Amino acid sequence: MQFTVSQETIVRPLQLVCSIVERRATLPILSTILLRAHGNQLAMTSTDMELEMIATLPVAVEQEGKTTVSARKFLDICRALPSNATISFKAQDNKAVVRAGKSRFSLSTLPSEDFPDSEGANYIDEISLPQAALKSLLDETSFAMASQDVRYYLNGLLLEREQSTLRTVATDGHRLALGSLTTATPVSEKNSIIVPRKAILELGRLLNDNDDNVTVAFSAQQIKIELTDLHFTSKLIDGQFPNYDRVIPLGGDKEVIADRVQLQQALSRANILSSDKHRSVRINLEAGLLKATVINQEQESAEEEISVDYQGASLEIAFNNAYLLDLLNAIPEEKVKLVFSDDNSSVLITPVNDKSERQYVVMPMRL
Repeated sequence: MQFTVSQETIVRPLQLVCSIVERRATLPILSTILLRAHGNQLAMTSTDMELEMIATLPVAVEQEGKTTVSARKFLDICRALPSNATISFKAQDNKAVVRAGKSRFSLSTLPSEDFPDSEGANYIDEISLPQAALKSLLDETSFAMASQDVRYYLNGLLLEREQSTLRTVATDGHRLALGSLTTATPVSEKNSIIVPRKAILELGRLLNDNDDNVTVAFSAQQIKIELTDLHFTSKLIDGQFPNYDRVIPLGGDKEVIADRVQLQQALSRANILSSDKHRSVRINLEAGLLKATVINQEQESAEEEISVDYQGASLEIAFNNAYLLDLLNAIPEEKVKLVFSDDNSSVLITPVNDKSERQYVVMPMRL
């Protein structure tokens, strides 16, 4: 196979494709990318046996064919060349030669037949929506996913379709984030899947804050994401996600309206003196006032007070400060509403004047 392409054209899609390649792959073929030159296009494929990414780009094809090269080495070469360089690639007899100007690199290849072939899937649901809408939905909920939890079904994000609603839910057992948006295409049956953490983090990097459409399709075993010139698939987590409806507290009688940035900054300053692994912060509520207190193991302390809209009874309750800061960082709105029941119950936090439904739950800590 043989093709030529400009450095500017190939670097960005090559970076995306190489992002899922494991640095210490169990099989040598998994550290490579598959290159297919056909017509006037080059398709670059990578996989770690769980995720697969295919990027296509226009190239001048002199000879059609396919081969594999080291993902990291090929990316490093293309990235190091001048931005105005024209790259010539030729693969023959287990070798690939990359030329640009007076630079020449000879790379070893592995048989393209050894590259894992993705399994076909029978997709049962498909939805198309703006990239920005899906990106914000993921960004505002995915932070609550567990990482390396023995309850493997928590190490991912629940994606649920019900009528005209697309819903995402993440929890690590200590906090929960739920978001939803209304879609143009309703479904007759409720569908839900658990997308692995790695796939969600990768998807967050691929999506842009624009109105270009992204197509999402899923089967019982995998999810497929299609962007312009980019095709991304991931296997799903096979498990039963917890009943999140039972986690969301209802009937709280203590409502606090606070300025999100003020609250975020106050908790961030108090967090400076946190030293225990739980990052505990004590919240005291009084009429019109919220006080945050941190006392560390050296008996040093930090106190922050902010004015809030609150007229209920006094309350003292403690939380993991990192959990509160994570959700406040994820909320774009200016005001947040915190609903408490008592000092042993979870707090429900929602944006005020939220156009799309977002709900956050954080469990309390013992005082």
